[in-house]
Amino acid sequence: MPIELTQPNCTAFLGTRIVASGSLHHVVTTVKGALDDRDLAQLLVFDDSTGKQIDVDFRGKTDDVLARSGGLSGDLSGTEVNPEPARRIGRPKLGVVSGEVTLLPRHWDWLKSQPGGASVTLRKLVEEARRTGEDQSRIRGSQEAAYCFMTAMAGNFPHYEEALRELYAGNSERFNQIIDDWAPDIRDHIQRLAAKAFSEGNM
Repeated sequence: MPIELTQPNCTAFLGTRIVASGSLHHVVTTVKGALDDRDLAQLLVFDDSTGKQIDVDFRGKTDDVLARSGGLSGDLSGTEVNPEPARRIGRPKLGVVSGEVTLLPRHWDWLKSQPGGASVTLRKLVEEARRTGEDQSRIRGSQEAAYCFMTAMAGNFPHYEEALRELYAGNSERFNQIIDDWAPDIRDHIQRLAAKAFSEGNM
């Protein structure tokens, strides 16, 4: 089984312009071959999942930079790690786990009256709560990523604070209107980071 590279996807900016995007390994190798030391000193690299800046020391050769950054410079396509365990013969377990649930009588009465009975209804309620929690977590994560990047790269742009208010209010239409005349690469990157910050009704 090939080794899985767990480097973050990231984007490098020189001023207001994107110069490289992809894995940390790709970004480092790309900019080291294209930029001089003066530009590298001004380069800002951001983690695409969090919007936060990644501290990259570009001094020395490409392999040195990758080593300091935790990057991988070799060809690892043939490396084997953590092979999948052999499958056991026999019927797979269904994954059903029994447990104790304590409810008031009125709760049991309501559950018993639902189609499928108490167990089916409880499973549906749990799954719905999980989906709701995941949606909220997705929105918060996208808002936080966009906020971190905007603070670093667009804090002095016109109507920055108003854009933040609309981001957290979930108003994508107004948010996109405000940032429309910002530097194109920065604007487009913000929109990518904020793509999951808005519910479908406000897209």
